[in-house]
Amino acid sequence: MSRPVQPGKPKRPSRVGSPPASPAAHHRGRVWEPSQGSHANDRPAQLVERDLLHGVGRAVAEFDLISEGDRILVAVSGGKDSYSLLAVLETLRRRAPVSFELLAVHLDQGQPGHDPAPLAEWLRTHGFDHRIVREDTYSIVVDKIPEGGTYCSLCARLRRGILYRLARQLGCTKIALGHHRDDAVETLLLNIFFAGKLAAIPARLLSDDGASIVIRPLIYCAEATLARFAKNQRFPILPCHLCGSQPDAQRKQMKALLSRLEAKHPNLRQTMLAALGNVNLSHLLDRKAGDVIHRDSGAPLRTQR
Repeated sequence: MSRPVQPGKPKRPSRVGSPPASPAAHHRGRVWEPSQGSHANDRPAQLVERDLLHGVGRAVAEFDLISEGDRILVAVSGGKDSYSLLAVLETLRRRAPVSFELLAVHLDQGQPGHDPAPLAEWLRTHGFDHRIVREDTYSIVVDKIPEGGTYCSLCARLRRGILYRLARQLGCTKIALGHHRDDAVETLLLNIFFAGKLAAIPARLLSDDGASIVIRPLIYCAEATLARFAKNQRFPILPCHLCGSQPDAQRKQMKALLSRLEAKHPNLRQTMLAALGNVNLSHLLDRKAGDVIHRDSGAPLRTQR
């Protein structure tokens, strides 16, 4: 049986030893080192990285996200979240008591003006094994979505299908995506308000065809922490012209709503994330969950149908 990563153990180098400094280390993912910034900012930068490592370590341990021998396709869009995901996973890879590989994959979806060159150069410079793949989904999205519609859902579905295919072709056992805590709670609200269902973003998901496992190691990490980390590391961020062209997208409305509420109720997002892991089926209305008998304590009991 595979042995899951236990990030809480004392730090130790991976079994492959210290990362070599020569160009021959390229395509093995062992060159990247976190920037510590100026002396005045050393401590804050270290704290930010520590927070991310703690959140990722917790997610990996609780949801069994990484096991011995995994080859993980890390989807790197060029945004702050995916850069941070790749960097933190590489730090974890070096310290983990099990061996696993990372393969960074950037999907160029054919958006006008998109230039993946800065990302590709960063990946080469820092020694990450990577692929740049071009698939024109942009034309499909703008053709299928009527004017004024939201592109994100169809764009994400097309991208996910391509990543599933690439993972099989490249021999990857898992696909790591950069969704974080804020994405999870925003998705919860989107589903409640506009889809009429209780659903968010799982930390670990088996694809419908059973061929791919999707993991989200940043699920416990706050977007603000990722933004600070990305700024400290000076990642060359690639803009998304497709999403950025829709200022009234529903997800942006949810983000604004949460920000307004959290101004009065600190830690609101964290509380909502905790709710996603504290589901009381006896107080919901989903008949598919099975009959539930209530006890005086309020704890639900399942009955057999």
